[in-house]
Amino acid sequence: MPGHHHHEPQGDDLTVAAQGRLEQSGEQWTAMRASVFEALAGFDKPASAYDIAEAVSKREGRRVAANSVYRILDLFVGANLARRVESANAYIANAHPDCLHDCIFLVCDSCGQTTHIDDDRLTRGVREAALAHGFTPVRPVIEVRGKCADCATN
Repeated sequence: MPGHHHHEPQGDDLTVAAQGRLEQSGEQWTAMRASVFEALAGFDKPASAYDIAEAVSKREGRRVAANSVYRILDLFVGANLARRVESANAYIANAHPDCLHDCIFLVCDSCGQTTHIDDDRLTRGVREAALAHGFTPVRPVIEVRGKCADCATN
């Protein structure tokens, strides 16, 4: 099967799913982690640690350092709660944190919109190609840059 569909929780359901996943990985769901996740999930495009720190700072009425946010984002990526869009040095909330796949991102160079798709057949091929060259892949990152449907028609 080249791709598949997920039930993708949103809003509070996504936060509950993320909290459950993080706790299953042996980590605590702290107030700061909850704030960072809620801010991340509130963006409609990939967000940098600075964007997220600013959003959390505004919400909490106190300054939150980007370094603290980076540490939490690294934890989230490791626990499958977030994905890093490498070329943009930005993050998106993983809409299905209980499902582990290599991700493919379609990144619009015009508006910045990023779409996440799963295609296990394609990413399996990337992993197999790496193994054939004596390289052990940990996490393939596939990003396709171009124009989204909205920008392509404008």
